[in-house]
Order: sequence, then C-alpha cells, then structure tokens
Amino acid sequence: MLKIKKISVAVSLFTVTSATLFTSFEANALPSFTRQTGAACTQCHTQSFGPNLTPFGRDFKLGGYTMGGGKASNIPAVSAVVSGSFTNTKGNIQDPTTGKGGYNTNNNFSFDSVDAFYAGKIYGKVGAFAQVAYDGVANTVQMDNTDIRFADNMDIMDTPVTYGISVNNTPTVQDLWNTTAWSFPYNGSALQPGAGTSALVDGGLAAQVGGATAYTMINNILYLEAGGYTSLANGIQKGIGIPTDARMEVDGAAPYWRAALQKDWKGHFFAVGHYGMMANVFQGRDHSTGASDRFTDIAFDATYQYMANPKHIFEVKSTYIYEDQKLSAWNINNGLNRNAKSYLNTFKFNTSYTFDQTYGVTFAYNNVKGSNVSTLNTADDGTTYYSYGKPNSDYYTAELVYIPFGKSGSTLAPWLNLRTSLQYIGFAKVNGSTQQVSDNNTFMINGMLAF
Repeated sequence: MLKIKKISVAVSLFTVTSATLFTSFEANALPSFTRQTGAACTQCHTQSFGPNLTPFGRDFKLGGYTMGGGKASNIPAVSAVVSGSFTNTKGNIQDPTTGKGGYNTNNNFSFDSVDAFYAGKIYGKVGAFAQVAYDGVANTVQMDNTDIRFADNMDIMDTPVTYGISVNNTPTVQDLWNTTAWSFPYNGSALQPGAGTSALVDGGLAAQVGGATAYTMINNILYLEAGGYTSLANGIQKGIGIPTDARMEVDGAAPYWRAALQKDWKGHFFAVGHYGMMANVFQGRDHSTGASDRFTDIAFDATYQYMANPKHIFEVKSTYIYEDQKLSAWNINNGLNRNAKSYLNTFKFNTSYTFDQTYGVTFAYNNVKGSNVSTLNTADDGTTYYSYGKPNSDYYTAELVYIPFGKSGSTLAPWLNLRTSLQYIGFAKVNGSTQQVSDNNTFMINGMLAF
C-alpha cells in the first residue's frame, strides 16, 4: 500500500507539472543563447535542455559564446532557471532540519534553487557564462560557475586554429566535454543523500578559486589547454556563500592542464582525452599544523555520440580520475604519520538515448575507491573518538526525461523553457559501508523552468 501511495504522488506531480506548462513554455539550455544565435536549443544540446552539448554546442563554447545571428541578439544576455522537486528516500532522513529549513523526515516537496545567468557575448570576441545561485533548501546565495572567454580564429599553413583564454572560478567548468563540472546528473536536490568523497578536480574547488587557462583547437581535432588557479580571499569566499568549514585555501598556484583528440565521422563523434591538476591545500583554511595537504589528480575521459539521425541520439561518456594524496595536515590532526600517503580512484560512466529531442533515458554508474582514512567522531555522551575506514562508494542513477519544447518554432521560443524528469538513485555501498545502504535509495521528480 505504501509503494502504491508513493507512486501515485509521483505520477500526480509529474502530470500536473507537465499539463500546466505544456502549452506555455519552450525549452532551451539558456534562452539568452538562443536569442543571440537564432539557433534552436536542439542544435547545441542533446535532450534539448541541459548542459550536455552537441558538436555544434562545443564549437559555440570554444568560440567564447560570441556567435550571433539571432533576431533578438540585441537583448541583454540574461537568463534564469528555477528548479523544484519532490524527493522520497527508502529510509527516513536522519535530521532534515539541520540547515534545511525544517523539512520532513521523508517525502519532501522543495524549492531547490533559482539561478541567474549572464550568458552570451559581452563585446567583440569576448563572451561569458556567469551564474549566481540561490539554494532554496539551505537558504544561501553563492556565486557559482563562471567562465569568461576571449576567442579568435586563424589559419596556419591552411590549417584552421581556434585559440583563446578562459578566466573562470571552477576547474573543468570551461571543459567542452562536460567531464566533471557539468557531468550527469544535471539536476538534483540538497535533500538527496549522497556519497561524500570526491577528487579535488571533481568539484573540490568549485567557486572557491580564480584562474586562467590558455587553449587552442587545431583543425577541429587536437585540443590543448594549460593554466593555473589560486584561491579567492577568505572574505570573498564568505561573501559568495561558501560555508566556513568547506572553504579551501590553495597554497601558491595550482596548475591545470587538458589535452584531447576528437573526430566526427558522418554523425559518429568520438573524443578521448586527459586532464589533471596539482594543488597544495589548507582545508578549512586551517594553518594550525603548519602543513598543507597535497593533491595530484590524473584523469582520462572518453565520449561517443551518435548524431547522424536527429530523431535518435545515442551517447556514452566515461571518466577515470586517480588522485594521489599526501594529507600532511590531515594526518597530523588525526595522530597519524605526517608523511603517510593515500589515494582515491573515481570512475564514472553514463549512457543515454534521446528520441526526437523530447524523450530521454539515461543510466549512470559511479564507483569511488580509496585508502583507509581516520575520521574524528563525537559520541552521544559528548566524548570524541576516531573511526578508521575506506571512503568507498558504489551507486547507479536512472533517469527519464520529458522535454516538450526546445525545437525551432516552439511556442514562445526562446523566452520560456521546461525540463521535467523522474530520477532514481540506488546505492550498493556508501563511504565504505554496506550496512543499510539501501535506506539512501532515492526517488525524485524534478522540474526546471528557464526564462
């Protein structure tokens, strides 16, 4: 009876959301890009609405967001996205009120976020994608992913070359293949349980650093990029909404690099690449030990897209990240050998099928493995103790997507847009434990409205 009730609630919400908005909204990734270029969102994005890019979309990003041609290209490049969801977990949330506005222990409707964007050409060969995010669950505002670019083209011995500079605040946010910063799943809720360990290059420095990289694409085949990052000042991190215990301070500069080969054979697109970074970090901006933690991330990725028939799009993406860790400060704080080394392996895989840029199904698998780590815990009586275990996690995500608009000539294009999805996350292991991990299994209904 309980399962039937949950399904009934889910179907009702999905039906009401779709029926209410079906005749009113048209779905693009961001309406400002469509107004500027005159291209339907299906030309730049698979599944019409979301970060995942087509070859044309990658060229647009490579060129610095400056391509024109739209009838409304003189309108300021400003857009917004509003997101809400219904979330159900198999087991009740332990303490949903902590920083989350007094939500129920389960079956929560939430106003997840409002994101404001400047997305498009600034002047000449300079363009930007800049995001400010309001978290409706935590009730915080944060300067989020920002990528400001200069890009130009030239020919060298009859070989076309695109070159440019990206100034951004999150390593990999500038990536053309959406390897980490814009990876699947493309939506979620702060009320969802999740695995708590990830590599530094996989979001560990998101919105907390500033940096610049220089890049080039040679003959639309070979891509090369290199640059570096340093942390924003503590006052700036505070001002843009980074919680105190989550703030990271990079000691000096952190180099970042990227190389990739890509080729499009009559609608069969392939890409293989390598990326990485190195950083000495004071976690929590804590200098008390006099030592920093050193992370070296070495990663590889691959992408395949079948784009020959626009009615049937098939995609496969994967990445592997090896992180070498010398956690000197962490080891000192936890009574371990200062020079002890550890590691973290991350593997991500997802595959999707999209019909007519309207209906989509995606399946993803994530696996994280690492060395034993020591964690300081607090018992019910207030005493503290250390636990020792691995950060290993193993889980999958399945998603169904319905995007009713997003094609050229859609109603009210390119002003209002809609993406609805059903998502299920199943866990086999969480942070080294298999005990009752199925309680974290999550069902979510999500709606995203862009305008």
